[in-house]
Amino acid sequence: MPEKNELLFQNGVNYNDLPLWQKRGAGIWWRDVEKVGLNPLTGEQVVARRRKLHRELELPMREKYDEFMAERVREATAERNEARKIQ
Repeated sequence: MPEKNELLFQNGVNYNDLPLWQKRGAGIWWRDVEKVGLNPLTGEQVVARRRKLHRELELPMREKYDEFMAERVREATAERNEARKIQ
């Protein structure tokens, strides 16, 4: 790692000044969200489920990363199970 930092520094980049996403990467995943809309035929409000990309630019490290990923798996499993109920 010191060699990497030195090489970057020789090229005008201070590793310590970089944003976290450039050091550790970023996470991108789908999330289900509920959106309130209007049924054009009846005029009543309805709730629709949509998928939206979520972006995380500050990933945790070490044990916190394990917890972070376990939570993503739980969310994905719950969303998949909910989608199966709707079908």
